[in-house]
Amino acid sequence: MGRRTDNEMEQIHKGLEDFLQKELQLYQIEEEKKRDTIDESMIFSRPAATEEEDRRYVRRPAAPEEEARRYARRPVRTAASEAQDFGPRRSGKAGSDRVRSDRNESDRRQQDRTKRRAEKKQTEERKTKKKDSGSKKSRDSKSKNSKSKNKRSEKDESGKKKFSFRKFLLTAALLAALAVFGLYLLVGALYSKLNYVKIESVASQPMQEDGVINILLIGNDSRMNGEDGRSDAMILLSVSKKTKTIYMTSLLRDMYVEIPGHGGNRLNAAYSYGGAELLMETIEQNFDISVNRYMLVNFEAFANLVESTGGVDLELTREEIEYVNGYLVEYNMLTNRPQGTDNMDPAQEGMVHLNGPQALAYCRNRYIGTDFGRTERQRKVLTEVIKKLPKALLTNSGSLLDGLLPNLTTNLTKNECFLLSLSGMRYLTYDIVSDSIPQPGTYTGAVIRKMDVLQVDFEANIKYLKEKLYGEK
Repeated sequence: MGRRTDNEMEQIHKGLEDFLQKELQLYQIEEEKKRDTIDESMIFSRPAATEEEDRRYVRRPAAPEEEARRYARRPVRTAASEAQDFGPRRSGKAGSDRVRSDRNESDRRQQDRTKRRAEKKQTEERKTKKKDSGSKKSRDSKSKNSKSKNKRSEKDESGKKKFSFRKFLLTAALLAALAVFGLYLLVGALYSKLNYVKIESVASQPMQEDGVINILLIGNDSRMNGEDGRSDAMILLSVSKKTKTIYMTSLLRDMYVEIPGHGGNRLNAAYSYGGAELLMETIEQNFDISVNRYMLVNFEAFANLVESTGGVDLELTREEIEYVNGYLVEYNMLTNRPQGTDNMDPAQEGMVHLNGPQALAYCRNRYIGTDFGRTERQRKVLTEVIKKLPKALLTNSGSLLDGLLPNLTTNLTKNECFLLSLSGMRYLTYDIVSDSIPQPGTYTGAVIRKMDVLQVDFEANIKYLKEKLYGEK
């Protein structure tokens, strides 16, 4: 009885040891599964844990002695009950299948983890690409917005420049209009001081023809504002836009010409027969040139003009100074001045300064160089006066205009004077050329009806005037 009991106990202990051995194997397998599960959750749900944290989550396997003591405290069970309870699990084939199944499950889980890591990496790469793409689009959008903004800025700047330029043009146009209006008022005020005489026969004819303005300057020896004196000087003032030149052409008074309605006579006789109108008609008929505007000045006006511009500086000989003093005698008588006024010292020959009355006496001298010399002296004085005229208008306009305009007679209208004044500054840039008609070699001296006259080759002089004034060949 006692021996059976010992044998049974040995069998029980042996069975218990086998059972514990298998249970230990199963426990290790279960722990490995748990460890894999913990590793997977740590990978996908939380950062890597420290050793201390691992001890919290992973239970270490107990020692065999502890397991034995724990199972020893349990009630003793028979082999049949153990076989009944654990038979399927203790079966060798079942255990092997279970181990293989656990290995397959572990491999499958490892593959799933690898697959999930790959998918996660691909997802992160896609996010990175998407972010980079968005960043590039953002940069492109910013670049486009910057370009668009720059274009708008350039457009706005261009618009501002155009507006400023239009504003400048408008302001300039307004100032120009005001200046023109002011000049028109000024010309009107000055025009009222001169003497206007309308000539019906030429009133409808234009002042300018073929780019040339011809104005006949007539100087007479009258003290009054009219045509009661003699034609002492005749100068054709021609402003040519074609050649950008102002020509002062003296017409010699002794030329023998045909006077309409009065036959042949000296040129200055036309003025005594019919005034400025007949004189212009005579010039047109004999020289085939259009002349329909004139200005008549008397002695007083000419002297005032020279005086108001400050006089002229010319080179005179002793003989010319003596003749200046001789003509001053007549001028002093006409103007009620004491004799000897403005007389010059003949010893001062050379470059001398002439005032208004002295310059007038110098221009009237017909005894030195005949009529050619006299007209040349007239042109010299007029050339110097024209050069000094702009400055005189700025510094001494009152005296100049008050001394000239009341002694000036013309058939120029107020509008024509205004047009001339608009172009006045431009005309002052033109060259001034002095000349005379007839040209040298185109005339001969003769005595006709007891008159010393010049017989003129009119065809040659007409050709010369056409070429000089109009550029015709």
